[in-house]
Amino acid sequence: MNLKKYISSFVLLVSLVSFSQEKWTLDECVAYAIEHNLQVKNTAFNNDSSKESYRQSVRDLLPSVSGYTDYTIRYGRSADPQTNDFVNTDFFSNNYSLGANLDLFRGFQKLNTIKATKFIYKATQEDVMQQKFLLAFRVMRAFYDIQFYEGLVANSLEQLEISQGNFDLVQKQVELGIMAGADLYEAESNLLGDKLLVTQNKNLLANAKLILMQEMNLTDVDTIEIQETLEEVIPEQNEEVTLDSIYQTARNFVPLVKSQEYRVTAAKKQLHATRGSLFPSLSLVAGYGTSYFETNVDENGNVIPFKTQFNDNTSKFVGAQLNIPISNGWSAHSRAKQQKIAYMQAKNNLEIQEQELFKLIQQLVQDNQAILAEYDQSTQKVKAQQLAFTIAQKRYEKGLINALELFQAKNLYGIAQNENLQAALKLKVNQRTIDFYSGLPIFNIN
Repeated sequence: MNLKKYISSFVLLVSLVSFSQEKWTLDECVAYAIEHNLQVKNTAFNNDSSKESYRQSVRDLLPSVSGYTDYTIRYGRSADPQTNDFVNTDFFSNNYSLGANLDLFRGFQKLNTIKATKFIYKATQEDVMQQKFLLAFRVMRAFYDIQFYEGLVANSLEQLEISQGNFDLVQKQVELGIMAGADLYEAESNLLGDKLLVTQNKNLLANAKLILMQEMNLTDVDTIEIQETLEEVIPEQNEEVTLDSIYQTARNFVPLVKSQEYRVTAAKKQLHATRGSLFPSLSLVAGYGTSYFETNVDENGNVIPFKTQFNDNTSKFVGAQLNIPISNGWSAHSRAKQQKIAYMQAKNNLEIQEQELFKLIQQLVQDNQAILAEYDQSTQKVKAQQLAFTIAQKRYEKGLINALELFQAKNLYGIAQNENLQAALKLKVNQRTIDFYSGLPIFNIN
């Protein structure tokens, strides 16, 4: 084999191995979902918008500068700018002006607006993080659903293998005349039922994979394979969790609550800014202007050049403006009252979020105890049903029970296995959720 063929074969082998090992971990699924989720991107756009609003509120402290120019041609009877006499001559004029306005005092409206937009910006940052966490939890549930249905498929395949063995055994015994043909029909019925169950569980598994791919926005593949981490599914009974400690920890970092806290502070600052419009405002103004007229002529009747007029016609001014609000249909007072209501509503929304968080953690803690007991009991049930089925299998082989009794024992064993797997995965999801609210980094999210 020459070098070119050797390299080609090696690259193909590496590609096949890489493809066969392409299995997703939970962290990889979460990272991919966050990067490609459109709702997360939409929330990030809101954050970018609030960031720009904050920056603009800071720039509003700068003076307001504007320029003006015009070029006017007058026809017919019009006033001569030089003599103020009406003339019938067509002529043009050109004006230039530059003005600046600097607020010295506006009831601290701009400073409070800066603070309000800054807290809104922080709130939208928490909104982005909240969307990421919500997506991560949905991906985690979909990920463990796949593990659950993979376990169901494995259990049903095990049941199918048992049914196939029983069918083969009955078929031999019928051929030897030890058992009747009716027993073979019962064994075949059980075998076909288990085949149907395998097909149904595989369909459920395919649907669970579809849900995960949809949560991840994974569109370039037909299916997905996850890493086999069944050993992680077996839960450990950790120290008893306490409601108050978890809530106090979660209260300080959960993005949904922090976002609402920032919005309460922003509403308060915005209330101060709105009330600032009730106070007098003081501004510093300055301006510069000049003009050019075609009717400006010297003593010889020649039009004065543009540069000369530009320099001679200049005017400058500087001053201060004091604006005292007296009455504008009571609109400023109405806006202040509306903003006060918005501030009270933001505080109420914060209390709602705190209440919902407490209820959620309370439910998690209660479910944790219930699922722990369910998992312990289901584990014992699996052992008991396995022993019962083993005994029934031996009795069936000796002809002491019929196929229906063996089928019932086998079904009870399979149901116990599925219940135990479901309890283990429910407990795993519940404990990881509690770990999250306890402040543990269960997701690698920036």
